[in-house]
Amino acid sequence: MARGVRVQPSTRVVPREPFSSLEEKDEKGSFIFVRLKSAMRSAEQIMRGAEYTACGTRHAMWDTRHAGHGKRITLCMARGFIRVCSKKGLRGMSVVDDVKSLHADTLSAIAQASDTEALEKIRVEVVGKSGSLTGYLRSMGQIEKEHRAEVGKTVNAARNEIEAALESKKKELSHRELEAKMEASAVDVTLPGRVQQMGTRHLINAISDEISEIFLGLGYSVATGPEVETDWYNFTALNAPADHPSRSMQDTFYVRDFSGDHSRVRGESDVLLRTQTSGVQVHAMEDQELPIYVIAPGKVYRRDVADPSHLPQFTQCEGLAIDKNITFGDLKGTLEYFCKEMFGPERKTRFRAHFFPFTEPSAEVDVSCGICHGEGCRMCKGTGWLEILGCGMVDPNVLRMSGIDPEVYSGFAFGVGVERVACLKYDVPDLRMLLEGDMRFLRQF
Repeated sequence: MARGVRVQPSTRVVPREPFSSLEEKDEKGSFIFVRLKSAMRSAEQIMRGAEYTACGTRHAMWDTRHAGHGKRITLCMARGFIRVCSKKGLRGMSVVDDVKSLHADTLSAIAQASDTEALEKIRVEVVGKSGSLTGYLRSMGQIEKEHRAEVGKTVNAARNEIEAALESKKKELSHRELEAKMEASAVDVTLPGRVQQMGTRHLINAISDEISEIFLGLGYSVATGPEVETDWYNFTALNAPADHPSRSMQDTFYVRDFSGDHSRVRGESDVLLRTQTSGVQVHAMEDQELPIYVIAPGKVYRRDVADPSHLPQFTQCEGLAIDKNITFGDLKGTLEYFCKEMFGPERKTRFRAHFFPFTEPSAEVDVSCGICHGEGCRMCKGTGWLEILGCGMVDPNVLRMSGIDPEVYSGFAFGVGVERVACLKYDVPDLRMLLEGDMRFLRQF
């Protein structure tokens, strides 16, 4: 039997010699095979002007009319060659042979499939909607009536066996692929563990927590408040005059208030980023019962240019004590205890008179320089001292505006910059180094 060529549907091919000279009947006298000669290397050299209508995929059939002969013929492409039948129907026994051959070839291909993807390709080509075996079922109308039952039985038996083989092979391959995936993702428990890089708290947060711990040990509590504050709580309630320089736009970040709710503003509508956490103290005096011992750590904002000793955003921790019979001596003892706990017992402290609108009397507190130990250096500008915080006794007007009787109660307040404390404790020459994110620097603490 001569090998033929694969012909695709809706293709026009051109022979180089009369069609009849290429025909040859087989021993059953039904099918005619298209012989390929050495000069014929493509389907274009076999037929001319043939129009095809597909009935299948691999084992496809076409009903054609040869332009040169004016007669209808039937082509059956099976196992890589073309069969031509000039009769009206297909010979059933030959179709049975083709199905048996396809059956055997498919089972062999299934057995040799190496993965589920290749197996799925075989399924689609043979028993899919456009598969070879499905094509035989669709062409049953062309089979001789006396052979249709046998052909149908053969095709169905082949289909059932092929589908069973596909299912069995799929289970085998799926199990094999699953084991391969599990083996690839398995963890070798004998390998040494990977060291996880542990994070640490930033130095600013660590110092803030350390300050809080010191005052928590003295019986203080931690209070918090909004970072967006009103003029009342940031200035007016703290006895700051209307013309105080800190109220100017050159020192304070003001924002526009679109809320329309000024019920808590007490006559003021200006909204700003707090310049100090003293507003939290005012909230505490309004909301808490006496006596009051609180500290208020948090971020504050000022219109400062960043330099070694100033930042536009920094962390502050303010303290407030309101009780009966509180004196300046209580303030001094509290802050001396704080300085020695924070910087060490060898560090000295001193109080210098100063002025703050919300305290009277007021003072600034210095600690001895940790680099030169009071002898004078570049860090302390030759003085031997470094400023650390401001403090004082709460002004009676501040107590009165918060509804506290200054004739019965008194108190003191203080405010310390956390970044400044960090620099003084670890001899850091520039505040900006704390915010640069240089891990080589931060890992030292």
